[in-house]
Parts: sequence; structure tokens; C-alpha cells
Amino acid sequence: MHLESVDGCDVLVLVDNVTDILSTVPVSVTNEAQNVFRAGARELSGRCLCCAQFGLSLAITTRRGTQEHTLLFDTGPEGYTFGRNGVRLGVDFSSIDAIVFSHGHWDHVGGIEQALDMIREANGGKSIPLHVNDGMFVRRGMKTPDGNILPFGEVPSKEALRRAGGDVISNDEPQLLLNRMVYLSGEIPRVTPYEKGFPPHVKDMGNGWEPDPLIMDERYVAVHVRGKGIIVFSACSHAGIVNVLKDAQERFDPVPLYGVMGGFHLSGAANEAIITQTIADLRAFNIRRFAPGHCTGWRAVYQLVDAFGEAQVVPSAVGQLHEF
Repeated sequence: MHLESVDGCDVLVLVDNVTDILSTVPVSVTNEAQNVFRAGARELSGRCLCCAQFGLSLAITTRRGTQEHTLLFDTGPEGYTFGRNGVRLGVDFSSIDAIVFSHGHWDHVGGIEQALDMIREANGGKSIPLHVNDGMFVRRGMKTPDGNILPFGEVPSKEALRRAGGDVISNDEPQLLLNRMVYLSGEIPRVTPYEKGFPPHVKDMGNGWEPDPLIMDERYVAVHVRGKGIIVFSACSHAGIVNVLKDAQERFDPVPLYGVMGGFHLSGAANEAIITQTIADLRAFNIRRFAPGHCTGWRAVYQLVDAFGEAQVVPSAVGQLHEF
């Protein structure tokens, strides 16, 4: 399976936990304020800016010669945030060629019906390929410290997604998308001894709640930028960010890994305990650009900057445009 290299890759952060219009960034990144003014804002006010919310949505655009394709990687937790931010950032929704769900959690798929509505309104009513796997469509929740179950918002069924205009493609295997310019992983092997997923996570397959810490439906996507290497997009890293990068390194060898962007899931008591080990093992990949966001957590971001420096670590924030 050969992932074609591209001339460049631009990543627009449509939804993330954090908003930050003031911090300086490298020349390869533009902040939210610049992007909303580029899209037509005429004043700096709350009305013109994006909303941050717990979740993630990235618009990943790849370019090769005269070809250009945009993949929507997750849609955030709800339609309001996705739609508001997309409009303020001037997104051309008709240019979105496909959608990928990273995994079946509300904070990544809750905005899907709004996204489909906006894409189809912009493209003349055409359905849009929506890549999923069957493991995403399971009732989920988490066990609270007092032993109760807190259910999660449910993922829309495949039938509901089709009614909304999604051309639902369910496949467990690795795939190449968008003229072989984007790689969508299959199941991520769990090989490190310390990355144990999300310990309080549970699921209900119809026989009551049962432990589900590993969340095996999770997927990542990757792009090969010519002259740089592989950019890995991991929306939540329940598999463990080291496991994700080990899989990508093995699959794309000898092409080096260049960057990793998204949620590293190093927040919460269980995962904060493995930050030190994770950062020690990240050194082996020789990553040139980390763009941690969403569920990474401030403690992990702080330690990533301490370990790798500000030249390599650029925390993600809603409205940013990252150019690779």
C-alpha cells in the first residue's frame, strides 16, 4: 500500500479545547485572528471569533501539482460549534471531499449532521464519503469514582448518517483515500506496556456495561509531505501516542516521521502518570513538529515544551492554520 507524497499539507483547526489569539507562533502557523480577518471579519469582537469546546475537528488539505483534496477529520462535539467556526474561518465546504471518524466518541462525531448539511448545501446536494468502522457504533460511557456509570452521547447510526447525506463506508482495514494522498489506518497495535487506554471506559453491546479501556475502533490518518516526511494525525490517542507512532513508523519506513498533531490523551489521573515515560519514548522518533491539542492536557504540553523546546512544540488552538 503506497501512500503518494504531496507537495504540501495545510491543516485548519475547526474545533479544539483552547482558543488563543495572542501567543506568537512559527511562520508556518497562523493564528485564529489572522484567519478570521482573512475570511472577511471587519472588527475584533466576540461575534467574529471562534468558539473553543472540548473536542476536535481538523480540515486537512493536501496538494500535489494541480490536485487538491480536503479531508474532514472528525467534527467536534456539536453542530453549533462546527458551523459557527467554519463560517467565521471562511471554510469552502464544497471543497471537502471526504470525512473520517477517528473513533466513536461524542466529542469527535457530535457535529456530523451539521457538517453534512453544510457540505451538501455548498456542493449542490451531493453525498460525501464518510469513513467509519463498525466498532464505532456501540453505546459507551465511563465508570465514575463512586461506581456509577455515566453514559456518553451516542454516535448517530449508519442509517441516520446516510439519511443526512453521508455515503457511509465501513471498513476495518487500512485504506488510501483521496487519490492515494491520505492514509487511514486500521486497528492500532497495542505494544507498549504502559499505554493502557482509558481505564474507566465501558461499553454496552446489549448485555449490560462491560470494561472497554482499549477503545479498539480508534484510527489515525497520515500524509507524506515530500522533502519532510510523514505527518500523523491522532485525534485522541486512546491507543497511546507512542503506539500510534510506532505503527506509523513501521508502515512508512524508510520515510521518516516529521510531525504529529491532535490529541495525545495524556490528561486524567491514569494518563498523567505516564507522561514521563511517554516523553522519554517520543525522543526515539525524532519528530520535528508536535502540535498537541484537545485531550493532551496542560501538564503534558508543559513537559513536551520542556523536553523538546518551543521550536518543535506548537500547542494547537481553534482557528489556527498549520502549514506543512
